[in-house]
Amino acid sequence: MIEIVPSILSADFARLADDIARAERGGARMLHLDVMDGHFVPNLTIGPPVVESVRRTTKLHLDCHLMIEEPERYAEIFVKAGADSVSVHYEAARHLDGCLNLIKKAGAMAGVVLNPATPVSVLEDVLDVADYVLLMSVNPGFGGQKLIPYVLEKVRHLDRLRREKKLALPIEIDGGVHKDNLAEVVRAGCDWIVTGSAIFHSPDAEVTVREMRGIADGATAIPV
Repeated sequence: MIEIVPSILSADFARLADDIARAERGGARMLHLDVMDGHFVPNLTIGPPVVESVRRTTKLHLDCHLMIEEPERYAEIFVKAGADSVSVHYEAARHLDGCLNLIKKAGAMAGVVLNPATPVSVLEDVLDVADYVLLMSVNPGFGGQKLIPYVLEKVRHLDRLRREKKLALPIEIDGGVHKDNLAEVVRAGCDWIVTGSAIFHSPDAEVTVREMRGIADGATAIPV
C-alpha cells in the first residue's frame, strides 16, 4: 500500500498539533520525523522529547529518520520515546547489522537509509535484516530541495532486488517529492513517500494530503 508520509520538519512547530491533525484528516497514516545532529548533516532539529510530545498528540505511525553520528547509541532511546520505525544511515552506522537488530529488539521496525551517491549494491547482504529501505532523493540536511533524478533509477534497482529475493520490503523516498512528480515516483517502485514542503507549505495541508493520496492510488507501480 502506498503511503503519503508528511514530514514535520516543514510544519509550523508553534502549531504542530494542529498541522498533524490536518494531515491526519487528509488521510495520512504515517508521520516522518527528521532527527539531525549538526555533525552528520549541517543542521540541528529534534530529539526524543519532541518525539514523546508528538506521540501524545497522535496515534499515527511515527517514522524516525536518524541523520546522526553513532546512531547505535541513540536508536533505542527514540523507540522508547514512541517511534514505530527508526532508520539509520548506512554511511553513519559502524555496525549496521547490529544497529538494525538493536532497533528491532527494542520493538520498532528497522530501516536503512542511503544518501543519493551511495549505490544500492551495498545493501545486498543486509536486505534480509532490514524491514525497509529509505532512499534519499536530496542531499540530507534541509527541506525544500529538488529531487535528484538519478535516485529513481536506484529505486528501480532496489525494486528489482526485492522482487528477486521475494522480500516484503517497503521502499521509502525522501526529498523533493510533490504533486507534479509523485506519480513517477510511485511508478518507479516507492511505497512510502515522504514529503514536507509540498504539504505543510501548501494553503491547506488536509486537502494536499488527500490530493496526493489520490495521485498515488491512481499511479501504477510499474517500471518507467
